[in-house]
Amino acid sequence: MNIPAHAPLHLLHTAAVGTLATHARQPEGFPYPSMLPFAPDARHRPTILISRLAEHTHNLHADPRAGFLAVDAPDGDVLGGQRVTLLGTFEPVDPTAEVVRRYLRYHPDAERYLVLGDFSFWTMKLERLRYIGGFGAMGWLDGAELDPLPPLAAEEENALVEEFDARLGTASAAKLLGVDRYGADLKRDGTRLRIPFDSARSSPETLRAALEVCI
Repeated sequence: MNIPAHAPLHLLHTAAVGTLATHARQPEGFPYPSMLPFAPDARHRPTILISRLAEHTHNLHADPRAGFLAVDAPDGDVLGGQRVTLLGTFEPVDPTAEVVRRYLRYHPDAERYLVLGDFSFWTMKLERLRYIGGFGAMGWLDGAELDPLPPLAAEEENALVEEFDARLGTASAAKLLGVDRYGADLKRDGTRLRIPFDSARSSPETLRAALEVCI
């Protein structure tokens, strides 16, 4: 195993779209891949918003085991780019104000789906993952190894997002989407950006100092 520190974690904050592979009901047992947007939760796990009418939703109700693939190949060289394959189970998530607020920061257009009433949030519980970052940089990790630190509390993240968005101002081309102990997610000129910190940040003060540097 030769995986750069936190590379799979950062990749899950870089990609905006992933491939969900569920177990088909008909024909039974076959892999059923579909592409859809996702947002990382506070533990960096994919959270998806799916319709109850969708085939992959029916599949997850029948068998919650799934695979999820995220890729970052901005120059089109998929084999030379980064990708991570996650294995685990998807579970429905209550649409609390915090869940909705965080997802809509990453995908504001999804608000139109929420008003329809038949869409629900699901989050992946990770078992294992395989990261490939190019030649010689690949390996398996257990789900718990992705991030051993406690996640940032929602109120702490929200306070930092509001503070720094206010600093950026409405005229800025950049918007802060999310913050965690390892980096910040921004959207600048319509493009998602992941800005890694030089080290993990354990307190609001050190997070604020890191954001001062990178934003």
